[in-house]
Amino acid sequence: MPWHLAEAAAGSLAAVALSLAAFAPHDFDRRADPVTEPATVTIPASRLSFPEPGEFLVEGRPIPAPLRDAAVPAFRIMTHQVGLADYGRCVAAGRCPAPDAPAPRAAVDVPVTGVSHFDALAYAAWLGEATGTTWRLPSALETAAAAGERFAAETFSDAADDPKNPAVAWIRRYREEAASKRPPDPAPRPIGHYGVNALGLADFGGNVWEWTSTCYVRVSYDTDRITERSRTENCRVHVLEGRHRAIMSDFVRDGRSGGCAVGAPPDNLGFRLVREPGRPPLVARLTRRVAGLLGR
Repeated sequence: MPWHLAEAAAGSLAAVALSLAAFAPHDFDRRADPVTEPATVTIPASRLSFPEPGEFLVEGRPIPAPLRDAAVPAFRIMTHQVGLADYGRCVAAGRCPAPDAPAPRAAVDVPVTGVSHFDALAYAAWLGEATGTTWRLPSALETAAAAGERFAAETFSDAADDPKNPAVAWIRRYREEAASKRPPDPAPRPIGHYGVNALGLADFGGNVWEWTSTCYVRVSYDTDRITERSRTENCRVHVLEGRHRAIMSDFVRDGRSGGCAVGAPPDNLGFRLVREPGRPPLVARLTRRVAGLLGR
C-alpha cells in the first residue's frame, strides 16, 4: 500500500478509534491476553414449519402469521449467549459501547444484557477481527432451528379477531392482559442456568431475548389470505426470539422501555452469534492491517 494511502487510512482509523473510546467505561479491565473463539454447537440441516415474523393483515385486521415450509442448511452457533465478561473485552478495546444493564454483584458470568442490535453488530465485527474468523447474527429462521423444542413461535400480534365470533377477541384480550401482568424476571441468571436443549444450545427461552438479523415486515393480503396487496420491510427494526417473539427498533437496549408491538415486553435483550466458515471479510483484514501500521 502506498504510504500516503496508508497514512490516510491510519488517520481515519485513529479518528474512529478515538470516537469509540468514549464508550469505554473505567470498570472494565483492559486485558491483553488473546481472544479465543467461543464454544459453538453445530445445528444440522433441517426443515421447519416456520411462522413468518412480522405483521400480517386482511382488510386492516391482523391474521395469524403464515407458515412456511423452510429448509435450513447446517450452521454453527454459539453454545451460550455472549457473556458480560467477553463483551467487556470489546468495551475495553474501545470497539463496543458499555451495556446499559449493571454488572452483577456475584462473582459469576452472566449473559450481557442492555444491548441494542447495533451493539451486537459491533461485537460481531470486533470478535471477527480479534479471532480471525467471521461472526454474524442468526436469522429468525436459524434461531428457530437452533432453539429446537424450546422455540416459541407464538406472538400476540399474530392473534386474529373473527368478526363473526366475538369470543376470539375476548380470548385474545384475556391472554394479552394476563401476559402484561406477568411478573418481570429482570435479573440475568448465570450462564448455563436454564440448561441446554436437545441440540446442545444453552439458555434459550430463559429471561434473555436474542437479537436476530431478520427485518420487520408488514404484509397486507387480499381476502384469500394468499395474494399480497402490499409488503413493507423496515430494517431499522429487527426480530428477537425468546419466550415469545418480539419486535424492537435497532437502538433499543431495554425491552421494557418500548418497542414491543403487543403483549409482555422482553425482560432482557442479548444475543449470540453464528460462526461463518472461511476467513473474515476483506474489510476486516484491511482494518487489522492498518491497525498494524499504527502499532495497535
